[in-house]
Amino acid sequence: MGCGSCGTGKPNGCKSNGGCSTGGCNRLNVHDWLLNLPFSDPESSCKVVEVSFKQGSRKEFFRNTTLQFFEKGDYVTVEGVSGFDVGEISLTGELVRIQMKKRGVDEASPEMKKILRRSTERDIESFHISKSREKEMLARSRAMARVLNLQMKLSEVEVQADGKKATFFYTADDRVDFRELIKQYASDFKVKVEMRQIGIRQEAAKVGGIGSCGRELCCSTWLHDFKSVNTTAARYQNLSINQTKLSGQCGRLKCCLNYELDTYLDALQHFPDYADQLDTAMGTAYLIKKDIFKNLMWYVLPNNTKHYPLTIQRVKEIKRLNQQGQKVDELQPVEVTSSKPKEVEPAFVDVVGQISLRSLERNDKRRKDQQRNDRRGGQEQGNKSQGNRPQQGPRPQGNRDQGNNRPQQGGGSRPQGNRPQGGGGQRPQGNRPQQGPRPQGNKEQGPKPKD
Repeated sequence: MGCGSCGTGKPNGCKSNGGCSTGGCNRLNVHDWLLNLPFSDPESSCKVVEVSFKQGSRKEFFRNTTLQFFEKGDYVTVEGVSGFDVGEISLTGELVRIQMKKRGVDEASPEMKKILRRSTERDIESFHISKSREKEMLARSRAMARVLNLQMKLSEVEVQADGKKATFFYTADDRVDFRELIKQYASDFKVKVEMRQIGIRQEAAKVGGIGSCGRELCCSTWLHDFKSVNTTAARYQNLSINQTKLSGQCGRLKCCLNYELDTYLDALQHFPDYADQLDTAMGTAYLIKKDIFKNLMWYVLPNNTKHYPLTIQRVKEIKRLNQQGQKVDELQPVEVTSSKPKEVEPAFVDVVGQISLRSLERNDKRRKDQQRNDRRGGQEQGNKSQGNRPQQGPRPQGNRDQGNNRPQQGGGSRPQGNRPQGGGGQRPQGNRPQQGPRPQGNKEQGPKPKD
């Protein structure tokens, strides 16, 4: 007998109040494994259904007096406070009795409200209009509480489908006098105000989320009775007292610390008491942890970081000798072998550290020098072919002496010895194409003419 959607196999059906903790089936996808079972007395069938409000954050039981057939996901109009409310069917059939027994609700209670009818289009339209006001009301209500300097935190606002009542859920450490706040809420929102205080864990259940285990929070799916959790549960399970790792999203210790606590307590009954210290010839050995799976007790000696695993029989023997005033020469630890098969190292070469940054910089510099030399070689070939040289921009003035500093053709002789001549004489200036800036390394500069 388990949940047909997730296959958890939990007793009493799915472990949630209308859903399991796999995340997707905690709202509506509950497998009713009692649906097709024949009953000898149809009159004894459950006439109560479970209705969820505000996407499953609140669930209540309502009496189906008209014995209508409802399926999960149907919208129904139920009795409210001075009006009506609209909810969603989350559970029907005999599973409702199991949930009522779990929550301690009496099926024959006269205070249980009734289902009025299946929701009409007008009811659903009024329902959507009322729900659209909740975000704005929550923001304004928080601002009002801040102005009155009240030490409280408003976590959620739920408006009834007919818009006549609003329930404000808040958390507070101490008692809060919100009489003036209720007057402001009633006059501003034009609704009947109900203030309901909840705990930190209930607030996390309403908000919801994903826990460190990767599954949906237990408090928002199936856990409803919150038990106190303290650090003693973590010590019994040999967990490090780390507040960050042991705390849930509510800021309190995780509820799952109590899940396996009974198993650890039963296993620790076989371990000897008052065995925190053992007297040896090498000093006093102190107990650091107990391994209930291997039935070993780990000790450490002073001025030594080595851990010594001892069996329960050996610890009892040493404790008996210490009570007689004797000190053992050695602890006689056992050799702990891992049942996990040894992993074969993969056949690859670890090249970490073989490539240094200096070698990379050297290669980068060599590549840049090669590109610079290739660029020079291409420009030198272009300088040799003067006839096919393309038109270039104006030559920079600093590369060649021009103007007043240039010797005149008739006034003085220009030194021609160091400059190679193109055709044996002076090059005609009219047919010479214009050039751009000539690289300095390609032109051999001769001595400057003396004045």
